[in-house]
Amino acid sequence: MQSTSALMEERFYSWTAPYARGVDLLHQVTDLLGIAVAGPQGNRFMGFGFPDQTIIWDGTAVENTYTMLLEDQSDPIPWRTVDIPNGFSGSPSPDLIQDEDAFQPMRALW
Repeated sequence: MQSTSALMEERFYSWTAPYARGVDLLHQVTDLLGIAVAGPQGNRFMGFGFPDQTIIWDGTAVENTYTMLLEDQSDPIPWRTVDIPNGFSGSPSPDLIQDEDAFQPMRALW
């Protein structure tokens, strides 16, 4: 079982090493040659890719993981709620009936 924060951190460093690990002599040479060395410790050979490509690959890995986590959190069947009753769905109650003489008929303007 892996926590969400550990999973996201693993995905974030799947193609590029963290900055502190990625500025040593080994990473400067591998970046120049286009060799991707990644992982949280910066010691895992991943393949061929220059730093700008590996940043894109890390972003894609994070995006895919984020999408998967959102899908896992949401229920496939949306929740439905009962409608709130309104005042127009039936006849008014007797205590709300106003005096009919309160509104005088008006002659139309046309």
